[in-house]
Amino acid sequence: MSDIRALIAGRTIEVSDGCYVERVDLHESELEERLRGFMAHFSSSGTAKAKRFVQKVNALESSIWKHQDDGLRAELSTVGRELQKKGFRDDLLVIAFAVIREASRRILGMRHHDVQLMAGRFLLQGKIAEMSTGEGKTLAATLAICTAAATGASVHVVTVNDYLAERDAEKNEPLFSFFGFSLGVVIQDTALDMRREQYANNIVYVSNKELTFDYLKDRIAAGGVLHSHLKLRRLENNRSAPALILSGLHVAIVDEADSVLIDEARTPLIISETVPDDIDEKVYDQAITVAQQLKANVDFVQSKDRDIWLTATGNQTLKSLTEDLDGLWKSTLWRHELIQKALSALYLFQRDQHYIVAENKVQIVDEFTGRAMPDRTWERGLHQMIEVKENCEISGQRKTLSQITYQRFFGRYLLLSGMTGTAKEVEPELKRFYDISVAKVPTHKASRRKRLPDRVFLTSEARWQHVAVRTAELAAMGRAVLVGTRSVEGSEYLGRLLADMGLVHTVLNARQDDIEAEAVAQAGLPGKVTVATNMAGRGTDIKLSDEVAETGGLHVILTEFHESARVDRQLFGRAARQGDPGTVEAIVSLEDELFIRYAPLITRAAARSILPNTRFIQENLFRLLVLYAQTKAEHYARKIRLDTIRRDKKWRQALGFIGLDKK
Repeated sequence: MSDIRALIAGRTIEVSDGCYVERVDLHESELEERLRGFMAHFSSSGTAKAKRFVQKVNALESSIWKHQDDGLRAELSTVGRELQKKGFRDDLLVIAFAVIREASRRILGMRHHDVQLMAGRFLLQGKIAEMSTGEGKTLAATLAICTAAATGASVHVVTVNDYLAERDAEKNEPLFSFFGFSLGVVIQDTALDMRREQYANNIVYVSNKELTFDYLKDRIAAGGVLHSHLKLRRLENNRSAPALILSGLHVAIVDEADSVLIDEARTPLIISETVPDDIDEKVYDQAITVAQQLKANVDFVQSKDRDIWLTATGNQTLKSLTEDLDGLWKSTLWRHELIQKALSALYLFQRDQHYIVAENKVQIVDEFTGRAMPDRTWERGLHQMIEVKENCEISGQRKTLSQITYQRFFGRYLLLSGMTGTAKEVEPELKRFYDISVAKVPTHKASRRKRLPDRVFLTSEARWQHVAVRTAELAAMGRAVLVGTRSVEGSEYLGRLLADMGLVHTVLNARQDDIEAEAVAQAGLPGKVTVATNMAGRGTDIKLSDEVAETGGLHVILTEFHESARVDRQLFGRAARQGDPGTVEAIVSLEDELFIRYAPLITRAAARSILPNTRFIQENLFRLLVLYAQTKAEHYARKIRLDTIRRDKKWRQALGFIGLDKK
């Protein structure tokens, strides 16, 4: 596969000659990274060139249409060999895309629109194609997938969950089979030997989590052996050489790229093993009991960065409450560590918001996706403290075996690209850490989405009551209604209000994430009401029935602004897809976490200018409040991601200092 390197035309990269083909980590200073991110502000998407490219593809359509099936296959095979030698050049891509579009028309019954041709070209240029919701990202990706596979590259199509991996693979399998490309799918329950077989295929659909953990398993299997030594073992057919799962990191096309590369990149991916806990279980019980006796704003204070600190009074109270306790409690350092974790468990992490309890186990809920993550745990005793708080069985401590950040993992692909509906806002960060630009793709049809005035209430309760009434009104008109909430708790509370009103509805959150995509796909029927965490069903189109389209289309209600404006845009993007009619509105409360945490002074001032249970009068000023709070929140999130990368660099430097493999 050494010729695969030629695909990255015009880009100088260093490639590993070890376990398998992958890009070597960039060793850049922080100044270089910042400069690259700064330059993203001045980048051009190249839309004009893309339009000329589309014209050339269209000019070939009539001649390509005359080819027999075997002729199409032979044409793509020929151009694939040329692409392998010369890279993804436009003169060759024109032929490849014309062939693939014709094959798709015959096999799938779907002909790529011009904007999808543009998106496919951007993908092979190593860019993020920003396409509005419902513009056909799945079909657009087949152009890049088939073209890359024709060169002999291993293509990984990365999705945000197992359902989308299986769905998209099944949908596109006839087209891949037509060209003779083998197809693999890796999901959570795929056995190890089967994973190796699946990754050996030309095209593999897999979720970001499964893919990254499989890469970490390969690193563990290598056991810290240097790449050059491992290669020698393989050449000598030494049986001690580890059997790897992946076959290389050639081409990755990431669906919902901002979610994977930005939102989920706040913490490193870690493979760990459960080890006996050195701390007696009764210590966790004692810590929670003692923490419950401390008083907020007297013994401890909470910072805006979600940290808890003991006051001078709290230190004295803590010493008094623990003077009769033995063991770790005699150590000042341990005493403070245990109590800080216990206070965090009690006051910073809330059930049905930050985690759920399922099968008597604490499961973390991802704040961006709203999905449960049963395989993840909090570190340094926090998870155990929350288990005590919820009267769950205490799990063992975890020992890290291998870890990597998303930034470092995806940066190792020879060609990285992606698709999403919202990426332009984070282009500087994508450029800084992944060296990847964003190209905005125009819509196939003009948008008919209408945003109604925001409604703002003083209290959370008043907001929920109004949302319930508004939802019932719209459903009675025959409209389909999608209500987005930020938390499991919020979705279930609204669900109870709707049930009390006798309104049939569907609630989707971390407890039902196994059925979310199917339910969202049915959310366009007349009178259908779907209450879902903001990201539920992302990647699944809501198709309107004719009756709903005639009555105004899907109506989306945002009940709480997210810390990231991109998530709000994704939710609003559910309505009015591909030229359909649709309306959106925000019905929120000044008690929402975004305002209280990131703009408390301005929020209190705003509260004085709003009458109880009425809409905020000066809507433009309220929009400025939202913009201010979200800007501060996103700045804080970027800081966390940057800190994650810095810690990762220090961790690798430490491994290098003691002589371990720094892969």
